[in-house]
Amino acid sequence: MGPIAVFRQRAKPRAETLDTRGEPDDKSVMLSFIKRLFIWWHGATFGTSLQIAKSGGKLIGKDDQGNRYFEETGAPSHPDGGGRRRRWVVYHGVAEASRVPPDWFGWLNHIVAEPPTIAPLPVKKFEQPYLPNMTGTPLAYRPKGSLARAGDPVDVDDTYEAWSPENA
Repeated sequence: MGPIAVFRQRAKPRAETLDTRGEPDDKSVMLSFIKRLFIWWHGATFGTSLQIAKSGGKLIGKDDQGNRYFEETGAPSHPDGGGRRRRWVVYHGVAEASRVPPDWFGWLNHIVAEPPTIAPLPVKKFEQPYLPNMTGTPLAYRPKGSLARAGDPVDVDDTYEAWSPENA
């Protein structure tokens, strides 16, 4: 079985790209292949997929955002030489490190030994649900008076006087 045939089995085609037999058409398979080859910020690249497969990566679990977490199953090969196993995250969507929840972050960085699927972190009553960094998105925090804030402009207080070098 060639690489395109393997990729065709893993491709997730949209309904409009299926041929009459219910198989993905060649164009959608090739576009998915090119996307996976060149777009490193969206999901796993071929290099990451090969590294996970080569080291016998085992799927440990998924988080609420759809990110998948893997750990090698063979002999530990962590570069620190401490006998730790390598761990990976394959992002669902844009690869943004702030999208890893705190409990999975602790597992990825060997802070805790057990993954959250086995030993979830206790949630304190004052903790809010986890949100990734929203900077640069429409959901980013914009304080009162911000030019980027949607809606009507904020009334400026009459006592405010802009600084100028002549008045300094």
